[in-house]
Amino acid sequence: MNEFLGKRIVLGVTGGVAAYKAAELVRLLVKAGAEVDVALTAAGAQFVGAATFQALTGRRVWQALWDERMDNGMAHIDLTRGATALLVAPATADFLAKLAHGFADDLLSTLCLARDCPLLVAPAMNRQMWENPATQRNVVQLRSDGIKVLGPAHGEQACGEVGDGRMLEAAELFDDLYAALQAKPLAGRRVLLTAGPTFEALDPVRGLTNSSSGKMGFALARACAEAGAEVTLVAGPVTLATPRGVRRVDVQSALQMHDAAMQAVPGQDVFIAVAAVADYRPRNAAEHKIKKGSASVTLELEANPDILAEVAARPDAPLCVGFAAESRDLGTYAEGKRIAKKLALVVGNLVQDGLGGDTNSVTLFDETGSYGLPPADKSEVARGIVKHIVRLLEGTNEQH
Repeated sequence: MNEFLGKRIVLGVTGGVAAYKAAELVRLLVKAGAEVDVALTAAGAQFVGAATFQALTGRRVWQALWDERMDNGMAHIDLTRGATALLVAPATADFLAKLAHGFADDLLSTLCLARDCPLLVAPAMNRQMWENPATQRNVVQLRSDGIKVLGPAHGEQACGEVGDGRMLEAAELFDDLYAALQAKPLAGRRVLLTAGPTFEALDPVRGLTNSSSGKMGFALARACAEAGAEVTLVAGPVTLATPRGVRRVDVQSALQMHDAAMQAVPGQDVFIAVAAVADYRPRNAAEHKIKKGSASVTLELEANPDILAEVAARPDAPLCVGFAAESRDLGTYAEGKRIAKKLALVVGNLVQDGLGGDTNSVTLFDETGSYGLPPADKSEVARGIVKHIVRLLEGTNEQH
């Protein structure tokens, strides 16, 4: 993935033990194509040295307000010119206080005042420092000044205590930074998704399921949240982490997924049915484990409800998006599904092109025609699908 390709991020590192996470964040940003300039405070250098950040970024590390390596001697101004964002991680209680009151007594604090780009901070401190009324007042002031506050998280801290104040993990900061920099065409919209397989029990230990990994649905949930939507994700049995900013409801069977979706659908603007829902379930699941013995076993199956069709038929139906995973004749089956269920959009793919994997190749079918998205990582494909959904919501549908 190249989420930050062509972007330059200025990362400020202050004096907290969580500075070690900043090194991992730099690695993730560079891997995603970003150029990273690190502004390291004297206290920050007590935890992670400049040599580490220089090795990870391949770029000089900035530490002094009077650094003469910049031709005009104005690193405190020029370092953020043309930058995509300035992120301070970790941001200590002391540094948050500086920002809230406009102090500029070192390179990083001066950069924050003289910046020409968005400013984000990731607080990191002991729980009592975070809960202190002075810190809370400062955070309120920072937010009112338009500074984005990422976290903090709740958890075990370096001091051995447990509570709020722990800095977000590097991967979480990466996701939050990317999301914060995106346009928000779905702001004010509510999106409901289903994702993953379902599990239809035969007995207490066995069941009918499929090979869906849930990765496409989770990528779409993340992309919708990045675009500003309020997202609810009804997930079948998968082991994926919940995307940042997404409300998750876990289910097992198709009936449970149906009930959860129907409970959540009122008031939704978009419903995206990505889950590979079992078409049938055992009519009578065994109360106890079925013992091996007979040469064959006969299963009596009954149909599961069609969640997507039921939602699409509601008088208050949101914009409905279906998925068609086929092994052949994709165009015929996907377009047939769209028409039969009266859907705004069907995302079609051949199972050999993406089921269970990290990449996908899809074709979008709506009333104006079909549009192919190039093969890509599922996160990138998801963002392409969201862009198309936005066009449908806005009543415009320019070809890709």
